[in-house]
Amino acid sequence: MKKMLCPQCKIAAMYVKNAAGERLLVYVTDQGEVVPKDPSQSLEGFDVSEVFCLGCSWHGSPKRLVRY
Repeated sequence: MKKMLCPQCKIAAMYVKNAAGERLLVYVTDQGEVVPKDPSQSLEGFDVSEVFCLGCSWHGSPKRLVRY
């Protein structure tokens, strides 16, 4: 699995949020799939249509990430 990178700072670590504002660390695969960093955690209840970068202020659609 190749991880997509932030278009701004070029790191792979992202997070998603749920309605309560809680964050879950994720990666986006080269197939555009959002997967939890910890495979034992679930994405249930989290909005995977928008990801946030851990390294900078970028956020947006997982489809806008860069492949390297």
